[in-house]
Amino acid sequence: MEQERGQGPARRALLGAAALGAGAAVLGGAGTAEAAPRGGPHGSHTGHGPYRDLPTPTVVGHRGASGYRPEHTLGSYQFALDNGADVIEQDVVPTKDGHLVCRHENDITATTDVSAHPEFAHRKTTKTVDGAKITGWFTEDFTLAELKTLRAKERIPGTRQHNTLYDGRWAVPTFEEVLDWAEERGRERGRRIWLHVETKHPTYFRGIGLGLEERLFRLLRRYGRAGRNGHTFLQSFEPSSLQRLGRLGASAPKVLLLDAADTRPWDFVEANDPRTVADLITPKGLEWVAGFAQGIGPTLLLIIPRDKDGRLTRPTTLVRDAHAAGLILHPYTMRNENTFLPADFRRGADPNAYGDAFGAFQVYFETGIDGIFSDNCDTAVLARDAFRKR
Repeated sequence: MEQERGQGPARRALLGAAALGAGAAVLGGAGTAEAAPRGGPHGSHTGHGPYRDLPTPTVVGHRGASGYRPEHTLGSYQFALDNGADVIEQDVVPTKDGHLVCRHENDITATTDVSAHPEFAHRKTTKTVDGAKITGWFTEDFTLAELKTLRAKERIPGTRQHNTLYDGRWAVPTFEEVLDWAEERGRERGRRIWLHVETKHPTYFRGIGLGLEERLFRLLRRYGRAGRNGHTFLQSFEPSSLQRLGRLGASAPKVLLLDAADTRPWDFVEANDPRTVADLITPKGLEWVAGFAQGIGPTLLLIIPRDKDGRLTRPTTLVRDAHAAGLILHPYTMRNENTFLPADFRRGADPNAYGDAFGAFQVYFETGIDGIFSDNCDTAVLARDAFRKR
């Protein structure tokens, strides 16, 4: 995910160039005024789901360990696992011939070396995806065999120059390859590896005959991951995608991702449903979400808003209200770099330098969230361990 202001891919592309200007004035010890209770005994999840044995707050490796390796590569997933992530995220999109591959977007311009392949120059095109016009190369225009000739690279090299060292080291993985990888790593460790799988642009892909849910469900069922005890979270920004997975028979825990309060899920736009995210995070809206999901994945801005200078204000009641509806919360996304941190946790003038990520983690953990997506899972684990000792 990364839709912190409008769901359009154009907004997501701007993240890498985010300017300094979001901050952390922690009013009265951030999170205390509206904080919800922490997790259950010994830091375990509240509720009765199969995820109850995960440590709380759960650390979700965002696209693997994308703070250190090019995102959604086997190298990124392995680094996340080796550095303490409790759950590892995959975003899935389809190829022209119907295979699911792991990419944050179907637009692969910034995450592969496709532009350096003259044989694919004619594939560059302009499309409208979820209302945003994008020019580039798209997975649905490539067969899997063609996509496998490309190599993955760092998406935001200006911010993460050290990651460019690993450009070209890995191919774009299929979701089935990731499942095989997880099974093998699980055998080595004597435990199953938790995954957090997002359907990307499901309404768009269904509209072009490449529906995601049936393909995803078949793979999950084949690998024993479709059920409640399958060690897999299913996530989407579109409620209808999670509902469809449920109708197919997937009883794995589901997490509805939530963008900024004034936005609408794209399936709502297509169905002329006037509800916004603001409607979904009311007690009534959360009760509706709890009818098909076990959790929500809100942007951190819905947990603690920021003022005009980008400083944190008072926490909202979302954590408390979601817990009252029986929902867990896995908000997104924490990163170490100044450019992504709340302003009061930034250090120095270099937007690409690390700020006080530990301080920011503590503020968010105090709100009672059940987990958090992080590009830097090692930092998140250390912060979680320190928080639980308090």
